[in-house]
Amino acid sequence: MKAPRVTLDQWRTLQAVVDHGGFAQAAEALHRSQSSISYTVARMQEQLGVPLLRIDGRKAVLTEAGEVLLRRSRQLVKSAGQLEDLAHHMEQGWEPEVRLVVDAAYPTLRLVRALSAFVPQSRGCRVLLREEVLSGVEEALQQGHADLAISGLNIAGYLGADLCTVEFVAVANPEHPLHRLQRELTHQDLETQMQVVIRDSGRLQPRDVGWLGAEQRWTVGSLATAATFVGNGLGFAWLPRHMIERELRDGSLKPLPLIQGVTRESRFYLYPNKEKPLGPATQILVELLKTFANVPLDAPFAAPPSA
Repeated sequence: MKAPRVTLDQWRTLQAVVDHGGFAQAAEALHRSQSSISYTVARMQEQLGVPLLRIDGRKAVLTEAGEVLLRRSRQLVKSAGQLEDLAHHMEQGWEPEVRLVVDAAYPTLRLVRALSAFVPQSRGCRVLLREEVLSGVEEALQQGHADLAISGLNIAGYLGADLCTVEFVAVANPEHPLHRLQRELTHQDLETQMQVVIRDSGRLQPRDVGWLGAEQRWTVGSLATAATFVGNGLGFAWLPRHMIERELRDGSLKPLPLIQGVTRESRFYLYPNKEKPLGPATQILVELLKTFANVPLDAPFAAPPSA
């Protein structure tokens, strides 16, 4: 790759000339001589082979090409400044990224709220978010692929912080044969029907959880796919209430009238990687995840301020 001929300092100088209204004003703002400013801009134009400024009366104004290049250069200079800030924060122990692995059943809106609040405090730290199912979260944590993990499982050897409870509801399409029975249902009724279950994404010791008494099963890779199957009459399933609120309201999904067990609850916990100390950014994210775990899902949501 060819090295750039124009330096960041030269772009900053051009920006100062335009922003402050002239060479003399730019020289004063940058604490340099006017001749140095003039030489820098002249040298830029020579290196680029494109006129950036033209004289209009006593004032230097941007040419059409200068306007385009200056506009692009602002993002370049801003990114360079952010890169330097990030290096400074890393020198102080601020981690460049946090790896967060989350069970797919955990409410996404809670994550969105926490991550939105994290953005203005992140100092350039990025979050690598990964979704897994059941023991997939456990494996990511135990294999060192996660700094933080959110799971509904009790992971042996780890101390988890209590987050929230997720309610699962047994549902089927209103026209499903189970609803056509028009009576309370027993587990024997369920055994004769197709159950939709979510495949555990773990590879070492995949788990089956919940009621799995049906003789026939559809095994799918995601909760969204399971909801689509059930919504179209292909079986029944226990699905997180927060994912199917709209379908429950409009009647496209209907809770099964079970004698018992129509709902079940799973408690979710936040686990840190015990093999490494939490950096300052990770600690901030931990507190935000805990804070927003108990905010009602229907509470007003404010988008984060733009960077």
